[in-house]
Amino acid sequence: MSFIELFFDLVFVFAITQIAHGLIDHPDGGTFTRTLVLTMAMWWVWVYTTWSLNWLSPERSLIRVVLIAAMLIVLLMSSAIPEAFDEGQGLIFALGYVGLQLGRAMLMVAALRDHDAALSVSYIRTSIWFAVSAVLWILGGLAPSEERLYFWAAAIVIDLLAPLFRYWMPVLGSTAPSVWTVSGEYMAERTGLFIIVVLGETIIVTGTAFGELEGNPTQVSAFLSAFASTVLMWLLYFAHDESRGRRFINASRNAAMVARSAYTWAPVVLVLGLVLTAVADELVLLHPSDNIGTEDQYIPTNLLILTASSVYLLGNLLFKRAIGRPWLVSHIAGILALAGLSAASNALSPLAMNWASNAVLLAVIVWDYRTRSLTGSTSEDNREDSATID
Repeated sequence: MSFIELFFDLVFVFAITQIAHGLIDHPDGGTFTRTLVLTMAMWWVWVYTTWSLNWLSPERSLIRVVLIAAMLIVLLMSSAIPEAFDEGQGLIFALGYVGLQLGRAMLMVAALRDHDAALSVSYIRTSIWFAVSAVLWILGGLAPSEERLYFWAAAIVIDLLAPLFRYWMPVLGSTAPSVWTVSGEYMAERTGLFIIVVLGETIIVTGTAFGELEGNPTQVSAFLSAFASTVLMWLLYFAHDESRGRRFINASRNAAMVARSAYTWAPVVLVLGLVLTAVADELVLLHPSDNIGTEDQYIPTNLLILTASSVYLLGNLLFKRAIGRPWLVSHIAGILALAGLSAASNALSPLAMNWASNAVLLAVIVWDYRTRSLTGSTSEDNREDSATID
């Protein structure tokens, strides 16, 4: 991994900030759905760039120029996010997304033609799939704002189905997983750094909001609860299994399929959970005692708190399953416990609910740690080194 890739990641800090603040300003069901679509779109831009850099050297001057140009486009897309579903800005976002995804795929076709014919053909398939979804992205950008979500949601579904069907096309067929000769270490490292970037956004939101408050005891407690949730979420992903994932994918006979599950699908669930956490943390700071903080808030803060933690736990559960661990009872129990807390939603303030949610996350971490200790982490690590996946 190179510094230019870290530089490229910086622009996504702004993108995540824009997405989070849209839901903070309008915490309603429609904005929640739009947040989901925008988060998926930005993740898809990042992850496809990361996959392509498995076969391109970012140290080459041409690739650096391409990455910097991509940064500029992502910055324009991010600037359009607050009004992406209003008149005017939607087309900017759509054209940026289409230009990046389709342009990168076509660049890969040309770059790999003389070096890896099978992979080049795979990117031809990818280009065609992106061309199909591009029609919906652009039509959505041109459509009235109230209809845009339908076009873009359909486009996202096509983009999600493409890798599941391994970019199958008539005549061309589908791409064999063996064609995707990815570096397991690289995918694990890049994904981990992106999770850190998004965790950083939760800290930015918390610190910025707290800096504008008086700092009374209730607000201090809200600040500490928000910081605690960020620390607990870091521990859930990075304490043990992030390093296990590196070893597992490196030892696997089918690293590409592990990368698709562990470092493409599971992280988008983690990212969505962190975005919702950033939103919930600021709402708790601003309205620690009011479950419905503003007149236009249709999603109760307590529901956002529980949803954020549940989604993040689900992402960790899927990630850990993808790297060879069993379906973890601790994580499933944690999700069920969070669902159970919803029964007390009307009785607890958002501040109390945030602490209760943190207590569930802490219990999951302790449970998982004790399970590892009882089963013997050394013997488990030895099994990881010889792990394979069919």
